[in-house]
Amino acid sequence: MSEQQTGRLYGVGLGPGDPSLMTVRAVEVIAAADVIAYHSARHGRSIARSIAERHLRPDHIEERLVYPVTTETTDHPGGYRGAMEEFYADAAARLAAHLDAGRTVAVLAEGDPLFYGSYMHMHKRLADRYPTEVVPGVTSVSAAAARLGTPLVEGEEVLTVLPGTLPEEELTARLATADAAAVMKLGRTFPTVRRALERSGRLADARYVERATMNAERTAPLAEVDPESVPYFSMAVLPSRVDAPHGDGDAGGDGGDAPNGDRVGVPGGERADAPGGVSGRPGEVVVVGLGPAGPLWLTPEARGELAAAEDLVGYTTYLDRVPVRPGQRRHASDNKVEAVRAEFALDLARRGRRVAVVSSGDPGVFAMATAVLEAACEDPYREVPVRIVPGMTAAHAAAARAGAPLGHDYAVISLSDRLKPWEVIAERLRAAAAADLVLALYNPGSRSRVWQVGKARELLLEHRAPDTPVVLGRDIGGPGERVRIVRLADLDPAQVDMRTILLVGSTQTRTARRGDGTDIVWTPRRYPEA
Repeated sequence: MSEQQTGRLYGVGLGPGDPSLMTVRAVEVIAAADVIAYHSARHGRSIARSIAERHLRPDHIEERLVYPVTTETTDHPGGYRGAMEEFYADAAARLAAHLDAGRTVAVLAEGDPLFYGSYMHMHKRLADRYPTEVVPGVTSVSAAAARLGTPLVEGEEVLTVLPGTLPEEELTARLATADAAAVMKLGRTFPTVRRALERSGRLADARYVERATMNAERTAPLAEVDPESVPYFSMAVLPSRVDAPHGDGDAGGDGGDAPNGDRVGVPGGERADAPGGVSGRPGEVVVVGLGPAGPLWLTPEARGELAAAEDLVGYTTYLDRVPVRPGQRRHASDNKVEAVRAEFALDLARRGRRVAVVSSGDPGVFAMATAVLEAACEDPYREVPVRIVPGMTAAHAAAARAGAPLGHDYAVISLSDRLKPWEVIAERLRAAAAADLVLALYNPGSRSRVWQVGKARELLLEHRAPDTPVVLGRDIGGPGERVRIVRLADLDPAQVDMRTILLVGSTQTRTARRGDGTDIVWTPRRYPEA
């Protein structure tokens, strides 16, 4: 059957509920259509039809597509999914009969047809067989933001749209990382969504919108909403963080640095009497692990803490990994002032600020967590709340790139003798090597430390064969990433710097070349019996 002989299918977005928010194109399509189709529950009432009612003609053929179920409880042999698949197939067949007869069919959809709408099920089944046009509509998210009268997203913020039917853990993780968010399909999911907002630390910011632009519209702080009163046509909204009020009254938040992200050193004399005053609420310090490189290595928890912080404190190189957010103060400093940086962060928290101290990799592995906790256990910081948020370690990142060299017992040792004597390092290397542990060697070399790698190689060769595999992982996850596998005897100290981590195999560690030419390293999980 040719295109000229068939009717045309339209998915018509009606907007969020107020008939005056229908587009001109939607009205035109409805006026010209032969068949008007709309979904409804078993009670027969259709919100979509009520929105478009003033534009319906007595001679319109109306196709009411009645859902067989509206919850996941059904006696259908295929369960809820089977019942719905059968319904959509039957509905599509009914519309196809009109289209085959040359009639124009307009399927009405609240909001936008392809945004969580039922029309999409018809579209997927019919659009490849008949000429089709989708008429976009104002979404409920846009309507909710308009009714709240607050910006939804601004600048480089990202809007996250979530269905409330997601598991609570998933909702919590996504809400923690979101700049701004809309959670749809509330109703019976409201208690789960509320708990997720509370667990992610976003409940105080959340707004509730019910039946936006309709007669029974309601808005309120979400924390104040009675769960028993929440209908399906409602949503939770986390609006833009830009210009959101901070606890100390400093809405601009650029006292620490300029909006363009210019770096500021940690001033040694700046303490609790710094500009801004006491906020009157408890602050806290969260030490956040950034992982070995960029945003792909961040955990959702870490991303959320970085977004929620009022102040970011850290080594300049690591702080530069964190996107600039309006309203946040950034305090960058040199890598060798860990103690000063820790006290500075704790002082900010004493003033009521929510502070994130950033650390590469995992903050508890040769990083800032120890420095912060050491200071936090002394006066005047004993009462300042401190939390540690883990991150992907450099050892694990390099191991994953190389294969599985850490598949059995392993030890982690720093080769830096800046904070401990080399004699201690040498003793630990000998002990770990004698115990046949795989070794992850951090801080192997720098411009001022050039001999430690060579000395470590000599010590290890006392216990390991010359062909023991060594993984050199440099700038893992970064633009200069390079992973090489060499023999222990061939380990060249000149090829190692502070951005490199070394993974030295045990007597059981193996190497192999895969079919694609890739070399891999792994350590078997089973250790041979004596």
